[in-house]
Amino acid sequence: MLLNIMRENNTPLHEGDRERERLPPISNNSTSGLDRGPKLPYASHSFISNQRKETGSHSLSSQLILPGVRHGRDLPPICPDVRQKHQHRITVDILPPEVRARLAADPVVPLRTKTAKEFQEDIEKATESGDWKHVHDFYLITFSSFLEVNAAFKKEASAPFDTIEDSGINTKFVNAVYDAVLLTPPDTQRAVLKGVINSLLREWKGRRTKDDLRAYFILVQNPQCASPATYVIYAHLLRQIATLTEADHYFLMHWFKKLSQKRFKQLVERLHLFISTRLFPAKPEELPPMAKCSWWIPSATKVLSLLNAANSISSTAIMPFVDFYNLTLDHTDFMEDYRTWQCQGNSTRFSFCQFPFILSTVVKKAIIQKDSEQQMISMARQSLVDKVSRRQRVDMSLLFLNIKVRRLQLVSDSLDELTRNRADLKKKIKVTFVGEAGLDMGGLTKEWFLLLVRQIFHTDYGMFTFFKDSHCHWFSSWKCDNYSEFRLVGALMGLAVYNSITLDIRFPPCVYKKLLTPPVLPCDPDTTVGMATLTLDDLQLVMPDLAHGLAELLSYEGNVEEDFCTTFQVSQEELGVIKSYNLKPGGDKIPVTNHSRKEYVQLYIDFLLNKSIYRQFAAFYYGFHSVCTSDALMLLRPEEVEILVCGSPNLDMMTLQRAAQYEGYSKTDPTIRAFWDVVLSFSLELQKKLLHFTTGSDRVPVGGMADLNFKISKIDASTDWLPLSHTCFNQICLPPYKTKKELKQKLIIAISNAEGFGLE
Repeated sequence: MLLNIMRENNTPLHEGDRERERLPPISNNSTSGLDRGPKLPYASHSFISNQRKETGSHSLSSQLILPGVRHGRDLPPICPDVRQKHQHRITVDILPPEVRARLAADPVVPLRTKTAKEFQEDIEKATESGDWKHVHDFYLITFSSFLEVNAAFKKEASAPFDTIEDSGINTKFVNAVYDAVLLTPPDTQRAVLKGVINSLLREWKGRRTKDDLRAYFILVQNPQCASPATYVIYAHLLRQIATLTEADHYFLMHWFKKLSQKRFKQLVERLHLFISTRLFPAKPEELPPMAKCSWWIPSATKVLSLLNAANSISSTAIMPFVDFYNLTLDHTDFMEDYRTWQCQGNSTRFSFCQFPFILSTVVKKAIIQKDSEQQMISMARQSLVDKVSRRQRVDMSLLFLNIKVRRLQLVSDSLDELTRNRADLKKKIKVTFVGEAGLDMGGLTKEWFLLLVRQIFHTDYGMFTFFKDSHCHWFSSWKCDNYSEFRLVGALMGLAVYNSITLDIRFPPCVYKKLLTPPVLPCDPDTTVGMATLTLDDLQLVMPDLAHGLAELLSYEGNVEEDFCTTFQVSQEELGVIKSYNLKPGGDKIPVTNHSRKEYVQLYIDFLLNKSIYRQFAAFYYGFHSVCTSDALMLLRPEEVEILVCGSPNLDMMTLQRAAQYEGYSKTDPTIRAFWDVVLSFSLELQKKLLHFTTGSDRVPVGGMADLNFKISKIDASTDWLPLSHTCFNQICLPPYKTKKELKQKLIIAISNAEGFGLE
């Protein structure tokens, strides 16, 4: 079908580069299409990607290219001695009026009056009669040029509609036309595509107008672009959108934000399908060779970044950020992509790491792990080389971070060991409990993590406060001379990420925002860290009652100063003592008024979540980043850091059942069948308790349930016994219960009363 359209338009698909020469190139100096810019944190203010901004010029699309002429100086003079006769130069001003050429006026949008209702009636008549001529003519004219697209779908032809708030497009009409296009006869669909080709092949003569942006905004929603047969046209459309100026992208981003969730999701899915099909085509012969269209994927990814930016700035996310993951990329050489991205100024090749929103957490975790493995190997190799160079006996323990602790002095011993072995933190951990025989094959390491986390986060220990309303821990604001234990907690989290251990830690999301502020350890030790810009929404997830009170203050309609009698001074309890702090100089004498209440709320939030715990969090931050020094951290969102540390809260017991391993049982044994019948019928709360009972955490690792290595073992014990668990090995032990009722009763008792009994 596409070939026929190209032939009708006298632009053969594979004839050469004639029509492609008329389309704007995505880059002047890179076959990849997108320049590699400096690495920036994921939370960069740039809404497209981490790319260098070109200064002093507009988009490449604004350049006028004359065939056979490289530079303006190569143009032939109007007459041979034009430079010698400049004093007698003829100007327009001295020409008679009748020979002066008129200045080119802006194109006028034709007047079209068809409404969505009339169009629907035309479709119904054509469907009933089989005569599609009227509908065909409408599609033929509407998509013949950018002007006609605007004429058909613009709310008012003469209105400028040049704001980000209103695209000026009759969305209902656009949706009706696109919903019907796939139901029309093939020749009508070809007419639409032919019109799009004509529009895209027109010369670019300067900066794009808002009408051009409207045309792009409408054309990119065409559902015909979901078919690989139209990918050549779709690719050129994406390339032109990708090469627009940043100001134009800003408009498109805000217009995309106004789309309905259904239409927005269709756009995202269409782009993902385009990228996946180009990477792994089912029928390679249907697409041009990759060497001739290397700009396809960069163009599509950049347009997808506009949609991701629109989703990010929306007051409520249009779709979850995980829906922007392209899972096809899990099967590519992402480490090569990562290395390309790391070569900051040495490579102009496109890299998906420039657009981290498209990479799944599985890919990011794999990059971090492989990066850490390389660092571990490098550290171990250096230790061996040092030993050999000194002609000392080589001990294989040099290859590991060896932690030797006593159970009764767990925290102090762990702190001492990590401090003493600070240079070996990148090596793989091996844990030994003093006075206990045992070889650490992973179980002792996990037990060390679990025991240490439980002890440090216990409220009696005093480092963290637990808020029952929000079910999360927060940093105690007490002041001391030594914050090394907070550094230990940060290092523990970093070690967990590097060693693929899921920790049972209940931090609010803002902790992970602070942990990425900045995402890479600053070179200057005096640089402030962890001072994230936080809002009332962040406070709501830590101290919901206080956040509710502040929200009421902001919405109060009376006189705030007289009724609340509040100043810019706050008080909080520290180790049983009430202390007061000014939110700004002289705050105890400055009343909070209707005019200043927003400032008061923001300063209060900043004090609670940043300033009052700065030293504690700074130690925590440096502890984490002393282990996690990978550039890959710049690829992560705060939510993804939380998933790497604590796992995902999304449980899938069906997947766990398929991946489960058995010892002493088989999956067809009555006890096992009864066990899964009971577990699958559990509420989500009971399923979380089962997971916590068996693994020490109610969350799932990044790779999903299959990565848990969940094992059900048989124990030859009386059926009066409750089930047992070995959290170090993700193992649950079941006696051979005779009935499902008995198994359910004993299992619920075990998982509901396991807290506080320690680990086996």
